[in-house]
Amino acid sequence: MLKKKLYLLLLVFVLIFTFTGCSNTSNVQESSKTAQTHKANDSMRQQANTEGNNQTSVSGKLTVSFIDVGQGDSELIQTPSGKTMLIDAGIPEMGSKVADYIKNRGVSRIDVLVATHPHNDHIGGIPAVISNFDIGKFYIPKVTTNTKAFENVLIAAKNKGISINVAKAGVTLDLGSDIKAEMIAPNSLHYDKLNNYSAVIKITYKNTSFLFTGDAEGESEQEMLNKNYDLKADVLKVGHHGSRTASTLPFLKAVSPKYAVISCGKNNDYGHPHKVTMGKLKNAGITVYRTDECGTIVAVSDGNNINFNVNPGDYKYGSQY
Repeated sequence: MLKKKLYLLLLVFVLIFTFTGCSNTSNVQESSKTAQTHKANDSMRQQANTEGNNQTSVSGKLTVSFIDVGQGDSELIQTPSGKTMLIDAGIPEMGSKVADYIKNRGVSRIDVLVATHPHNDHIGGIPAVISNFDIGKFYIPKVTTNTKAFENVLIAAKNKGISINVAKAGVTLDLGSDIKAEMIAPNSLHYDKLNNYSAVIKITYKNTSFLFTGDAEGESEQEMLNKNYDLKADVLKVGHHGSRTASTLPFLKAVSPKYAVISCGKNNDYGHPHKVTMGKLKNAGITVYRTDECGTIVAVSDGNNINFNVNPGDYKYGSQY
């Protein structure tokens, strides 16, 4: 009976994508490793600015919160015009924390919701977000998994009558006239690794820019390079929690960020961030902020300068990889 139920849900998912004009759904088995959570380091928390944490937007400023969800990802983007976007929501146990954080920012509607790819540590908390907020557009890459987390996302969207749009390169996101937001990955229909289906999003506000890479690995990074996208960004959300499988040297050189943010859990089972990745960031002189060291990280841009609410870390790594 359970298998039949899951089959019907996946069928609905495929039909939704069909109506949005895309084809060729792939299936990838998700790893069963348990995601990690951790406590934030409150001593490193500071205000990025004094204009109020509970405001949906700050006049003339773009606010990006890298929410501390342990071993996972979640980013809240609030634009000067009041538009909001949420990228991922961590594991299921982090859903309520993400929802509470968003509410405390004074947000009642999420204009754009993006599940970068259907791994538990990215989509697990999305059902809680869907149940707590009005959702505008919802994007997921065109790939399915036979996991409870993915099933719960489909059920949550179906219960609220939310249509699912395909996350892929070339999609433009409406975050207001003062923001340019576009997806630059995934660029292929099929990958061997689920991480490479990750939606990669670049956001530009005046003279500042942010690049959010989900768990995109070397294959996806090379595709973006081959497409000659403008990858330059001031802030890079480092791919795959700082794993050695992402952040290839050619990609890092193309992005050439001033700042890098790594979202990972304290003492996580994966050894994130890996030694080789931290070495690349250090050698390039990139300032690094990490959620396992700092808790939730807030970056505020006035269009020319970017300020953070915490002090940067050093270049410690989680494993010898």
